[in-house]
Amino acid sequence: MSRPAELSRRETILVADDAPDIVALVRDILEVDGYSVLTAADGEEALRAAERHPGPIHGLLADVVMPNLTGPELADRLTRARPGTKVVFMSGYTTEITGQYGLLPSGAPLIGKPFTPEQLLRRLRETLDYRSPFARPPSTSRASG
Repeated sequence: MSRPAELSRRETILVADDAPDIVALVRDILEVDGYSVLTAADGEEALRAAERHPGPIHGLLADVVMPNLTGPELADRLTRARPGTKVVFMSGYTTEITGQYGLLPSGAPLIGKPFTPEQLLRRLRETLDYRSPFARPPSTSRASG
């Protein structure tokens, strides 16, 4: 069931993950909540999808570890081309692992897999409403997992 038109988010989110089941799940969660969703199986495909999309891309949900381009590499290239795009990373690795190995920029919003629809929507909304593409909102802590 989708939201009534007056409650629609009217924001476009690009989802990039090399696990097709994660992409499908995230797409379904976001579409039910009223977002427009673009999907990609890796970073390079995500950049091509962004190039083809004529409107703004408000958010990027990207897996940290993907073939061809990692999530952080994708985020760097996409936010240079589209400076207003906000980024949330997804990972099955803990924040300790992603931090220890330098997989993520400092302070980057991260949601750990597995996550609930509510956790995903909350993390995305917090990030979209925050002013900096990589800084996490000060009132929330990053999820681990």
